[in-house]
Amino acid sequence: MNRSLRIVVADDEGDTRDFFQEFLSLQGHQVLATAQTGRHLVEQCRLLHPDLVITDIKMPDMDGIDAAGEIYKDAPIPVILVSTYHNRELIERAAVNHVLAYLVKPIKETELEAAIGIAMKRFEEFQALRQETADLRRALEDRKVIERAKGIIMRRGKLEEAEAFRRLQRLASDKGRKLVEIAQMILVAEEAFQAADKSKAE
Repeated sequence: MNRSLRIVVADDEGDTRDFFQEFLSLQGHQVLATAQTGRHLVEQCRLLHPDLVITDIKMPDMDGIDAAGEIYKDAPIPVILVSTYHNRELIERAAVNHVLAYLVKPIKETELEAAIGIAMKRFEEFQALRQETADLRRALEDRKVIERAKGIIMRRGKLEEAEAFRRLQRLASDKGRKLVEIAQMILVAEEAFQAADKSKAE
């Protein structure tokens, strides 16, 4: 893991917090804060916006899994869970609360280093997928607008589909605007024409 990360750590045991502080610093990472409770962890993340969270599960006032869910409501941040326990219920809860790695105490340095690498890799892939999904959704919406505008040009100009689309492209090029922006203008103009036609008919 070559990238230096800004990390917030949470554990109710002082020895474990000290271990994280020392090991992560030696690995070139910056420990922004340490927390002893789940609620304090959430507060620190809201304040500091870390690259990564490493948290114990069993802590006072709010456990690490619930804290991970609260943190994720504000911003997507990768979380590594640490626990003395290793049971199906905890793993299932962790899976639905945006946890990207799970370590069982006592923690070995090599395991922690590997978990950080895996968590950050998974998070990068997750973020790329989120962006791709958002881009795809936007592209689909833009496509609908362009198709409607093209249909208006075909109907009003009595043109074939290919020619109507070329006219859209030429308009966009001449005006220095995106194709979807020109399409939106055409839809607005069509609404105005339809309103005027309706008024005349009345």
